[in-house]
Amino acid sequence: MAESQYGFPTEVLSLPSQGLLYPEDSPLRSGTIEVKYMTAKEEDILTSTNLIEQGVVITRLLESIIVTPGVKLDDLILGDKNAIMIGTRILGYGSKYDILLTDPDSQERVEYAVDLSKLGNKPIDVEWYENGNNFEYTLPNSKRVLKFKLLTHGDEKKVSEIQKDYEKVEQLTGVSHELTTRLKYQIQSVDGNTDQKFIDNFVDNEFLALDTREFRKHLLLINPDIDLSFEYTSQQGNKHKIDIPLGLDFFWPAGDK
Repeated sequence: MAESQYGFPTEVLSLPSQGLLYPEDSPLRSGTIEVKYMTAKEEDILTSTNLIEQGVVITRLLESIIVTPGVKLDDLILGDKNAIMIGTRILGYGSKYDILLTDPDSQERVEYAVDLSKLGNKPIDVEWYENGNNFEYTLPNSKRVLKFKLLTHGDEKKVSEIQKDYEKVEQLTGVSHELTTRLKYQIQSVDGNTDQKFIDNFVDNEFLALDTREFRKHLLLINPDIDLSFEYTSQQGNKHKIDIPLGLDFFWPAGDK
């Protein structure tokens, strides 16, 4: 913990993207971000019923702890945001994260302590990002050419807003539109056509399932992120990979929830 120019302790966190997805003039281009330690002020945010109901607790928390000048939370690639959340949790409450998981073999509920400090970044190839957050991918089956971007925190908020319009329909049909909504927002052009109606129709009616699967695999490969999983050995001795949820409870030690 070091006293910074701001008059309170801060730490510099590394971003999984190494800053390669941001414009040259962005403060995020350095590949690092400075955050302050959580205080009682941030705990007020975490316990605000109003913010919880609005679904903006995490946004308000991150806005409060980021101190690097000129950074807009909406510009953050989602993987970089995840890394900041992990770093913030460690600085605030330590690296031990107690969770209650379902043993994959016995189906019993098991208490388990995750060491967040052991989480690492997914490996990336800097050549993937030579054009910043602008990518091109040829679908292996239909040979259609997509230009797309990786979603930012701001993009994710807009996708969530669009999803709200589908809530009543989803309640009636039981079918979620989340996957297609994200694809429509992520894809910038199809075979050079940037018209949104054209893109929407492609996703709904022409995007073959085999191609969709391969495209999602490609997204997972190139998306810089912290590896939000850990190896768990079941009661039978089998090893499993378990994903760590990053909800509101993530920021509270087990005894304080």
